[in-house]
Amino acid sequence: MKELKALLFDVDGTLAETEDGHLAAFNRAFEERGLDWNWSSELYHELLSVTGGRERIKYFVEKYNPDFQRPDDLDAFARDLHKIKTEYYVQMMSKGDVPLRPGVKRLIEEARSEGVRLAIATTTSPANIEALLVNALDPDAMSWFEVIAAGDMVKAKKPAPDVYFLALEKLALDADECIALEDSENGIQSSLGAGVKTIIATNKYTHDHDFTGAAIVLDQWGEPDQPFTVLSGDAGDATYLDMALIRRLHNT
Repeated sequence: MKELKALLFDVDGTLAETEDGHLAAFNRAFEERGLDWNWSSELYHELLSVTGGRERIKYFVEKYNPDFQRPDDLDAFARDLHKIKTEYYVQMMSKGDVPLRPGVKRLIEEARSEGVRLAIATTTSPANIEALLVNALDPDAMSWFEVIAAGDMVKAKKPAPDVYFLALEKLALDADECIALEDSENGIQSSLGAGVKTIIATNKYTHDHDFTGAAIVLDQWGEPDQPFTVLSGDAGDATYLDMALIRRLHNT
């Protein structure tokens, strides 16, 4: 096994529990456009099987709202609606309404101090990435990540491996020089599809997903005073994810 040189982070659900924020932003966008749609948490759980906000809107129309009078250009309709949704989401982030998951900031700072490179491999938009990193991590956090690979930069979004292949290409690294941090079934299918070993921390929307092939599955990243629970795999004596555990998992 080659030396670990980079961590590749997913964003939504991995760095922060953002999905409730996205859900609220979607519903505000629907209201602004005069639509009688209001997605519940249960419905959104199902819609998350589709990656990408615009794709999610179109999927909802096609599967859950057959009586909706579809516009002539459904793609343009979804694009406009998603733009409004993103504006609401960014506003929420700017208020600090969505904090990072426990352990994220500590882990990123530890990786930086050890000279491990950082990258993002996500389906979400660059605007959403920046809104979260700048407001929840650090005003200069965008510069901490050498590569930002987002869904709109590739032909196929997760679970396709395209975004991971893009991140690896831009880093000029091999898959076995990296490790991915993910939270969902679509995410791990994407990372493993690119050959990148993957660590999982579940959340309320993904606790029932299939994580076959994960190096380890945790309920959270953990802190010294907030230990994780290992759902699958072997953490040894570790009680929270740090670079020592990541290196051991990478080398296993």
